[in-house]
Amino acid sequence: MTKLLLLGAGKIGGAITALLADTGDYAVTVADSDEAMLELIPDNEAARESADLSDAKSILALAQEKDVIVSALPFYLNVSVAETARAVGAHYFDLTEDVETTVAVRSIADNAATAFVPQCGLAPGFVSIVANDVAGRFESLRDVHMRVGALPQYPVNALKYNLTWSTDGLINEYCNPCDAVHDGARVQVMALEGLEHFSLDGVRYEAFNTSGGLGTLGDTLEGKVDSLNYKTVRYPGHRDMVKMLVRDLRLSERRTLFRDLLDTAIPMTKQDVVLIFVTVAGEQEGRLTQETYAKKIYNSEIHGREWSAIQVTTASGICAMVDLLIAGKLPQKGFVRQEQCHLEDFLGNRFGRHYA
Repeated sequence: MTKLLLLGAGKIGGAITALLADTGDYAVTVADSDEAMLELIPDNEAARESADLSDAKSILALAQEKDVIVSALPFYLNVSVAETARAVGAHYFDLTEDVETTVAVRSIADNAATAFVPQCGLAPGFVSIVANDVAGRFESLRDVHMRVGALPQYPVNALKYNLTWSTDGLINEYCNPCDAVHDGARVQVMALEGLEHFSLDGVRYEAFNTSGGLGTLGDTLEGKVDSLNYKTVRYPGHRDMVKMLVRDLRLSERRTLFRDLLDTAIPMTKQDVVLIFVTVAGEQEGRLTQETYAKKIYNSEIHGREWSAIQVTTASGICAMVDLLIAGKLPQKGFVRQEQCHLEDFLGNRFGRHYA
């Protein structure tokens, strides 16, 4: 049985625990500093440990004799977790969308004897696996465009949005520079720019630049594609309101205040939908061709409990990557990119089937 340490018992951590515990193949220990969150984890699913996860020594003590360490913590704590995983010889997985954190994890993974797999989940994560799979069907590439959104099914507030994910991560996406490839060269573009509109199943959406969703796909496809970008999907009008908050009110410079405002004013919801829209254009059999992958995933009941769509997609994404590593279908050491996972393997996995 694989001994797994899960750091973080929040919205995503709880879903990860439920999925892993149901298999009987993982001995899960969940740690968090919030005892109220730990109490929500059923006794029969995992061992529970209360600990200060901002303290490297506490994490080191928890990590002893563990085979796998999974971080469902805020991005700014993940470097310490990765260093601990290297020190104890455990495989490492995280959900970060933060570019600088991933760069640090890549450095820690250099010449490591175990695997370091950051950016698991939805975006970055599954969307990179899809985009790389579709791109692999072309002799040459022109455009690879990735669009992902986690949206309320019933938007009622002015932002037409409910919190479904880490607020710190959301603010990062709206404020930090965004990686892209333009005219074949790596560039950084501003978040909240590049506004576009499209329809899917009769519903109107907008999409705009946000940070982190491209993951490492820019490294993988650099020199092979003319245009590569990632944009977040929202309902029309959302971008303009967020841009006012971030730019006009300068909340990008006061992120603690920004987080408090969002957490206080914007409720979370489990009645959500995850939209994945990937379009690739290039040469197939000598002709310019386009292929599109489009998918909607809704909130659902798993093992008798109701989970939001973002919980299902994020938790099943990281669980699938852990499972595939244990099964020998991912590289066993060093830095592992999401797109090194084959889409067929992912969707055929017992956790990845939630995307199928």
